[in-house]
Amino acid sequence: MYSLSPPRFQRGSGRWLRPLPAGMPPARLFLISLGCALLLAGFPAASTPIPLSFTQALRLAEQNAPLLTARQARLEAAREDAGRAAALPDPRLTVGLSNWPVTGPDAFDLRADEMTTQEIGLMQEFPARAKRRARQALADAGVAQAQAMSLVERNTVRQAAATAWIELWSAQQGREALTALREPADAAARTARARLAGGSGTAADALAAKSAALLLESRIDAAEAAVQAAQAGLSRWLPPQDALPVAQGPAPELMELPAGEADPMAAIARHAALLPWTSQQAVAEAQLDAALAGKRPDWSLGVTYGRRDRAPDGMPRSDMLMLEISVGLPLFTRNRQDRDIAARRAELGAVAAEREDARRAQRESVRRALATWQGLRRQLQRQQHDVLPLARDRARAALAGYAGGGDLQPWLDARRDEIEQHLEQARLQGELGRAWAALAYLLPEPENTP
Repeated sequence: MYSLSPPRFQRGSGRWLRPLPAGMPPARLFLISLGCALLLAGFPAASTPIPLSFTQALRLAEQNAPLLTARQARLEAAREDAGRAAALPDPRLTVGLSNWPVTGPDAFDLRADEMTTQEIGLMQEFPARAKRRARQALADAGVAQAQAMSLVERNTVRQAAATAWIELWSAQQGREALTALREPADAAARTARARLAGGSGTAADALAAKSAALLLESRIDAAEAAVQAAQAGLSRWLPPQDALPVAQGPAPELMELPAGEADPMAAIARHAALLPWTSQQAVAEAQLDAALAGKRPDWSLGVTYGRRDRAPDGMPRSDMLMLEISVGLPLFTRNRQDRDIAARRAELGAVAAEREDARRAQRESVRRALATWQGLRRQLQRQQHDVLPLARDRARAALAGYAGGGDLQPWLDARRDEIEQHLEQARLQGELGRAWAALAYLLPEPENTP
């Protein structure tokens, strides 16, 4: 039997450790260690956060967005449809009997009547050239519309990913700012306990300092929850994975717009949000051209070869060849083609009016976003350069005064105000980032590269 040593308590970790039995052979010790290693290998390791820069987050979002894959598939479908839009219809093969008696003494006899023929033919329809051109133009407009929708979706993904990254970055900034306030809170608590022990302080001050430290921890927990929520928002645009992202690296310059967006109102006609309306109007115009081409007649050509059996007396009979040309006659256009043309013309007018409404709505949206961004920029500059430094200096001065024998209440008030100002700065950064992203991705790529 192996002797067992008593367990001992390890300080720092708070765990009881039991050593291996004394006198155990090295081979047995090796097998036990190997078994433990294999057992631990079966448990999943804790997921490590993935640091992502701003540009990496946007690139991954573009590469892994299912909606972009769907738009690309629709674009390929539109291109395939355009490739066959102007093609001729498939030819038709006809097989039949002509002049076959079915009554009388010669019923169902292929040789009784000299006009009975066994026919095989080929027919090809030729739509009017104007119709084929209109169909091709309509298909090309469909390809342009699919391309516009793909650009819009890519721009939307980039804007959403940029907003999610900035929200995570601002939440991390707020959490780090609150975490940095732990040391002054602990210093105030130590000072309060020391003054209480020395007889110059009160128990109320010591409890108040402890309460302030606990309140700070609650705020840090709330900030940590905000970071986790922002991580979930950014994970929406990343490949499926267990690890949560962490915003790393410098944030984009939120105080300045990209070069292409310096004057958002100047290039409103090229905004990504309006591209679908341009292509949709082109589709409506192509549909009108197709309706106008409906008045052009179609024609078809058919060739039929008829074989006749020999006569009952054995004499051969000549085979027959039939050539047929048919032309459509669009004579009654009042209730057919004219109504189609009127409907397509009305649809074109509706699309033009909706496009104008979308342009006005886009102008309003851009102006609102620009005003919001400019206002938030001024607020954040004031917060960073004036309000927050003032709150920080006030808290430091109040803490120094308390350490020198002053009252605790000024420090409590100053600390509460400093915490609120840090939270306000994080909020302003997040809102400024959303307003900036709304303006930074108005133009499609490659015009827009923040």
